[in-house]
Amino acid sequence: MGFKMGIVGLPNVGKSTLFNALTKTAAAQAANFPFCTIEPNVGDVAVPDARLDTLAEIGKSKQIIPTRMTFVDIAGLVKGASKGEGLGNQFLANIRETDAIAHVLRCFEDGDVTHVEDRVDPVEDAEIIETELMIADMESIEKRIAGLSRKIRGGDKEAVAQERLLKAALVALEDGKPARTIEVADDDRKAWNMLQLLTSKPILYVCNVDEASAATGNAMSEAVGKMAAAQGNAHVVISAQIEEEIAQLAPEEAAEFLAEMDLEEPGLDRLIRAGYELLALETYFTVGPKEARAWTIPHGTSAPKAAGVIHGDFEKGFIRAETIAYDDFVALGGESAAKEAGKMRAEGKAYTVKDGDVLHFLFNT
Repeated sequence: MGFKMGIVGLPNVGKSTLFNALTKTAAAQAANFPFCTIEPNVGDVAVPDARLDTLAEIGKSKQIIPTRMTFVDIAGLVKGASKGEGLGNQFLANIRETDAIAHVLRCFEDGDVTHVEDRVDPVEDAEIIETELMIADMESIEKRIAGLSRKIRGGDKEAVAQERLLKAALVALEDGKPARTIEVADDDRKAWNMLQLLTSKPILYVCNVDEASAATGNAMSEAVGKMAAAQGNAHVVISAQIEEEIAQLAPEEAAEFLAEMDLEEPGLDRLIRAGYELLALETYFTVGPKEARAWTIPHGTSAPKAAGVIHGDFEKGFIRAETIAYDDFVALGGESAAKEAGKMRAEGKAYTVKDGDVLHFLFNT
């Protein structure tokens, strides 16, 4: 399991430049004019995880297969997008299909790069986008509530539950709060997610700074950080221009470039980790001579569900999971030594998989 993150923001804030860096391609044209992205660009990106390389070396694996994330570069929204301004509602639909939102904010001054609002204020930019998404949600909710009336009169329990959730969301939105601020009961979580409200999606603010501020941030990114903290959201500081340059370099050259910029790692690595944390995702591993592979699961996933990520038959016929913690696998030098040292455990259906677990599943066919 991976997840799909939509890259959104006003025009000319660096969305396509960031996407190019993420995918290491020039698939998204980065140009100095609004709406250079006229179709959503989609890219699958390998998730960097040094643990996987270590496991592959110990297991003498012939192939390394990282887990993957999908990024969608969505065209620049503008004030009035919910009413069809700019490229309008078609791109709001693209956002609905994502699991989370990376909201890119311009945190740099550059007279050569135009700003659609003729000023640089990332906090105000964030408010513009949030407002448009909230307006779109309110209009969608009102239409959906009206459409449910016949089913509700007929006693449809699912429709009644949907109406209850939609009305709760509408109350929050009319109070100027996004749908993600609503506390949803566990029993309602599945139905809530199926509503696909734009403002219910987790949000990560990406502060796109100039090269000189890549390591330390600047006053504008600090303002975004305060806003994010007040909302209970996360933020990362990245120079999209630097990231695009790094993405085109060989690993050795990239390491030298990072050192020159006083950066410990690519900002994209921090972005991906922040995305994982945003959606409470974890990674487990399978290791063998053929391949070492990473698998993504939500936090709190049971062993059978984790097995099902590999193949549905693994979940259906689950018997047990042979489990070794990553630290034990590495410290003892592999599966055999870990087993001899008593560090391999046999776990049943009730086991909750931990981040970094090295697993081997036994199942009935």
